[in-house]
Amino acid sequence: MKQPHTESTLPAGLKISDAEFQKAAELVKSLAGIHLTDGKRELVSARLAKRLRTLNLTTLSQYLDVVREDKTQDELVMMLDALTTNLTSFWRESDHFDYLVEKLLPKYEAGGQREIRGWSAGCSTGEEPYGLAMLILGNLKNARATSLRILATDLSTRVLDTAKRGKYGEERVKNIPPNLLKKYMTVEKSPTGTLYSVAPEARAAISFGRLNLMESWPMSGPFDFIFCRNVMIYFDKPTQKTLVERFGKLLRSGGTLFVGHSESLAGVQHDFKYVRPTIYEKP
Repeated sequence: MKQPHTESTLPAGLKISDAEFQKAAELVKSLAGIHLTDGKRELVSARLAKRLRTLNLTTLSQYLDVVREDKTQDELVMMLDALTTNLTSFWRESDHFDYLVEKLLPKYEAGGQREIRGWSAGCSTGEEPYGLAMLILGNLKNARATSLRILATDLSTRVLDTAKRGKYGEERVKNIPPNLLKKYMTVEKSPTGTLYSVAPEARAAISFGRLNLMESWPMSGPFDFIFCRNVMIYFDKPTQKTLVERFGKLLRSGGTLFVGHSESLAGVQHDFKYVRPTIYEKP
């Protein structure tokens, strides 16, 4: 007869019972919207084992109690950092940046828009919002007369700390167009090698803040565009629907929603106009 999963002490291995995994999935869903399928059981076991060792805990149930009782949500952030991938880069999925320059900036200029507002939802270590600032400032014909404001948010305080520093190694900046790299990055030497620091003009356009997309949002909008890329892959369809509805309320009419190339709104009821894969417009 097959024996059920049982709890065991570390470091021999983190064994997760069916009940424990269900509790973990429910907690992560309620706090961060992330949908953990049963196929993620081994990932949860492998990636959370280190946190349990660090905290001198022996079972997943003990760890979930720590996460649940931590009012600062710092341990929630640690858990989500372990379970998700903060993979990003400058000019990732660059056709979105091309669309912004070729279609949206001319529209803003033709309308005599004096302010452009955008939101990078799930900004990770900052490459996306900094890239957007460089791109818009570098391509607007009348940039000095236009106020650019980009809100950049993430749940993880760890990645936000990196984003706020705005310093990147040579490998990280290689995809930035040379003219923008020269204009909006300054080169400095460090004990670990060459660093590229985001210039004050681009920094000034961005406001970083911690935000859990599943909780209340303090901003009121309206935004001209929202980038929420490679975030909704962690959510189930009902959560995606709710999130897209909330994005729609903060976008101005004609505003644009960008999602990641591994995502789509197929199967999600929404009121957006389909423009092209991963790009949607609010009517």
